[in-house]
Amino acid sequence: MIQSLFILSPTGEVLIERHFRSILTSRTICDIFWSRASESLNHHGGVSVGSNTFPLYDSVPPVMEVPNVNDGDAGSGGTLYLFSVLRDGLTYLAACPPCIGGGHHEVPPLLVIEFLHKIADTFVLYFGDPADESAVKDNFSTAYQLLEEMVDHGWPLTTEPNALTDLIRPPTVMAKIQQAISGGSSSILSEALPTGTVSNMPWRKAGVTHPNNEIYIDIVEEIDAIVSVDGRVISSDVSGSIQAQSNLSGVPDLLLTFNDATLIDDCSFHPCVRYARFEKDKVVSFVPPDGPFELMRYRGRMNGDNGLHSNLAVGNMPIQVIPRVSYGKFGERGGGDVGGRISISLTARSISSLTYASSRKGPLVIEDVTVVIPFPKFVRTANLNVTTGRVIYDEAGKIAKWTIGKLDEKTRPQLNGSMVLEDGGEETMASSSASGKEQPPLFVNWKILLASVSGLNVSGLSVTGEHYKPYKGVRNITKSGTFQIRCH
Repeated sequence: MIQSLFILSPTGEVLIERHFRSILTSRTICDIFWSRASESLNHHGGVSVGSNTFPLYDSVPPVMEVPNVNDGDAGSGGTLYLFSVLRDGLTYLAACPPCIGGGHHEVPPLLVIEFLHKIADTFVLYFGDPADESAVKDNFSTAYQLLEEMVDHGWPLTTEPNALTDLIRPPTVMAKIQQAISGGSSSILSEALPTGTVSNMPWRKAGVTHPNNEIYIDIVEEIDAIVSVDGRVISSDVSGSIQAQSNLSGVPDLLLTFNDATLIDDCSFHPCVRYARFEKDKVVSFVPPDGPFELMRYRGRMNGDNGLHSNLAVGNMPIQVIPRVSYGKFGERGGGDVGGRISISLTARSISSLTYASSRKGPLVIEDVTVVIPFPKFVRTANLNVTTGRVIYDEAGKIAKWTIGKLDEKTRPQLNGSMVLEDGGEETMASSSASGKEQPPLFVNWKILLASVSGLNVSGLSVTGEHYKPYKGVRNITKSGTFQIRCH
């Protein structure tokens, strides 16, 4: 399936190169990809935006068809499908032939893209968050060993974290010292075969024991939305996931039930879930892996009339952001200096579409609030002041990050500032204004504990197969996904 895999740095440098089918794919395809990506390269340069990363390039399709030119065989001809994923500033590229095994079956594109995300998730597990360029460079040996175990002749093989950590030890300071002394990678490899590889539950180790048996379930729902400058919701989508942390001894069998399973749409599950049971009874029955894992993903049901989520009507967002951006001539010298002014205010709204847990007490508190403000190319610098939190302006990336922290109904954070344009910025500003690209949208990150958009809640979590009674903790979290506020 996957012929070759490349990992590129934010500047297009090839950090990792691995070929799986005894065919050396030329690095020319990386040059082709990067030249197309550079055509739409934005001037923000992949600057970190809270938990997300500002897109390094604006409009590169996830699947591209490129010429197949192998090293030493300039006349090889044909084409390759190039799949790309951008994570933590790194571009993961998978080169695949048009057909599997020389037949007429095409490569499933979603399978390749999901596997690239799995590789990125594994790097985060091993190297920490974010798994960026420096993290990969510091752990080249481990990265290559992981790819060796995760892929077999181009096909995904071992992707479960429990099995991988048994095969390849996560990097530690002592392991790095031992590796430097020995001059090899033997210190990170395990000599024992993982117990899960020879059982019917490869996601769980054998003989797991914990002094305190406990399991935690988080129902995390993300709101992706585009909001107009006057607060009107233009489009919205709700995606959810159930994150679990299992510290249970033995081989427990769990049954998770919901208050209303009809709220779940378009769901996917961890391999440990018995899918037939969910299809029949709408309950989640599973033997959990040990440690943290994602149990399932789903989407909230949408209102078919207007394409918006039924709970996200106009003005029902829990946070209101009002931006005011203007460019023109300000001051008195020589008819006024060409510049700009910006003003942003935030408000928490307790009367929203969220459903709160019965255990929640007190007023609404929105946590981890940040506002990312990208500026157009014609802006040279910006002088910004805030009443709450702190703001940092990046001159190179032309982007400002306003960190507010906690927001409640009593606080009214305000940002005010002025902008200085580049030389010739007035003409650029005029052309940008004419094309409707005068000011990019704002990106807002936030999180609310013990709240749900869809109204989905856990009604029961039972553990069978073991004699102990574990501690069980369940909570809802609503947070922003790609939450954009238009400025014009």
